[in-house]
Amino acid sequence: MADGNQQRPERGMSIRARQSAAKIVATLGPASSTVEVIRDLAQAGADMFRFNFSHGTPDDHRARAGMVRAVEAEIGRPLGILADLQGPKLRVGTFAEGPAMLVTGATFRLDLDQKPGNAERVCLPHPEIFKALKPGAELLLDDGRIRLQVETCAKDHAVTRVVVGGLLSDRKGVNVPGVVLPLSALSDKDRRDLAVALDLGADWIALSFVQRPDDLAEARKLMIGSRAALLAKLEKPSAITELDAIVEQADAVMVARGDLGVEMAPEEVPVLQKRIVRACRRAGKPVVVATQMLESMIHAPTPTRAEASDVATAVYDGADAVMLSAETASGAFPIDAVTIMQRIIAAVERDPLHRQLLDATHQAPEATASDAISAAAAQVAQTVNAKAIVTFTTSGSTTLRVARERPVVPIISLTESQATARRLAVVWGVHPVVAEDIKDFAEMVDKGRRAAKRSGFAGDGDKIVITAGVPFGTPGATNVLRIALA
Repeated sequence: MADGNQQRPERGMSIRARQSAAKIVATLGPASSTVEVIRDLAQAGADMFRFNFSHGTPDDHRARAGMVRAVEAEIGRPLGILADLQGPKLRVGTFAEGPAMLVTGATFRLDLDQKPGNAERVCLPHPEIFKALKPGAELLLDDGRIRLQVETCAKDHAVTRVVVGGLLSDRKGVNVPGVVLPLSALSDKDRRDLAVALDLGADWIALSFVQRPDDLAEARKLMIGSRAALLAKLEKPSAITELDAIVEQADAVMVARGDLGVEMAPEEVPVLQKRIVRACRRAGKPVVVATQMLESMIHAPTPTRAEASDVATAVYDGADAVMLSAETASGAFPIDAVTIMQRIIAAVERDPLHRQLLDATHQAPEATASDAISAAAAQVAQTVNAKAIVTFTTSGSTTLRVARERPVVPIISLTESQATARRLAVVWGVHPVVAEDIKDFAEMVDKGRRAAKRSGFAGDGDKIVITAGVPFGTPGATNVLRIALA
C-alpha cells in the first residue's frame, strides 16, 4: 500500500511509514545487488533484507549492507538486515566415475573412507552421524530424492537398504530425520561469517540447524556486546519437541519450510507452520514464514494462485513477516515479487475475516504490568476509535508486548536507538521511528502526537493511545497509558 505522509521529518525523527501490518523480508543476491534495485524493493514493500551467507563473499555482504543503509537514509524508514548463517552442511563425498545409480532394493554402504565412491558405497565424512544412527533409521540424500534405511551400523560406517533409488552425484546433501545429531549449529564457517555479519552491522542473526535450546545459547555467547538479535530457523523436526523452549530462548523464529519439507511428509508441514506461528504469538516473539512462497516468480512475472493463497494463509494466521528467497535474490522479477506479495498482504488485511481470525487466536495477556498495560492499550484504542498506538521504547520490549496483542490500529514505535528501530522493522503492525531521547512525560505526549501526524496515521483532533515505561529508559517497564489528541 502507499506510503504515508512524506513531509520532511524533524531532526532525529525519521518517518516514512508503511500501512500494512504484516512485513516482507526480501533476500538479496545477484539479481538485487544495486542501490537502484534495493530502493525499488523497499519502496515496493520490503522491510528487511536477508543476506544469505551460504553464498557470496564477505566483501559482497559488506557492499550490500552499505547499499541498504544508503537506501534507508534516502527513504527515511528503518530497514532491517538479516544475516542468515549457512549452518552445518552434511554431504556425501565424491564418485570415481561420475554419478552412480542407486537401485531400489540394493544395499549401499556409507563410511569414512575418503576414496571416491561407486554404486555400492561412498564416503560420508561425518562421524557424528554414525554415532547417532541405529538400525531402522532413515537417511535422505539429495533433498529426499533418494531414501536409505539403515540395516547395520558402527562408529565408522553404516550398511543401508535403498528404499527409493536414483542417480547420486558428488557432494549431495544428507538429512537424518528423527535423529538429534551431536553437532553444533555453528560450523567453523558460521563462526567466521557471524563475525563478518556483526561487523557490518546486521540487525538480526539467523541461526540454521537449530535442534535444541542450547544451540541458541552457544550463538549468544559469540554475540555478547553486539546489538543484533537472534532468530532461530526451525528446519529440523527434532527441534519441534522443544519448540516452546527454543521460542523462549530466541528473539524471533523462522519457519524454514523447505528443509522441514525434506524430513517431513508434505501434509505435516502446514500443520507444523500453524503450530509454530501460534507458539510465537503466544510468547510475543516475531515469526517469519519462509521458503517457496512465490517460487514460480523466479521465472514468471506472476505467481500461481496456490502461491498467492499460501502467502495469504500466513497473513491470516498473524505471522509477523513473509519472506522471499530466490524470487528476489536471483529471479527475473524481484521487484514484481515484492509488489505482488505486498498486494496480497493488503488484500488480506482489508478482509473482515482477517480481524476475526486474529481475535479468535488471540492469546490472553501474561500476568505482568507490561502485558496489562499493553492489552489495555489495544482495548482502549478500539473503544475510543483511536488512530494509532504510540509506544516509547529503548530495547523494543514495550513495542513487542503491544504487537503481541495484534491491535486494530498501527503501532508507532519511538526509540532513540537506531538499532532498536531496525530490529522492530520486521514486527507485525510496528512502524519504527528514530527520535531523540525523551526527558519527561509532557515531551513524550508531544512527540507522540507529532509522530502520529507525520507518519500519516492521524490528523488534527484524532485520538491516539500512548504507552511507555517510567522512568524513561528502563527496559521492559511499561507502566503508563495515556489518551491524547493528535
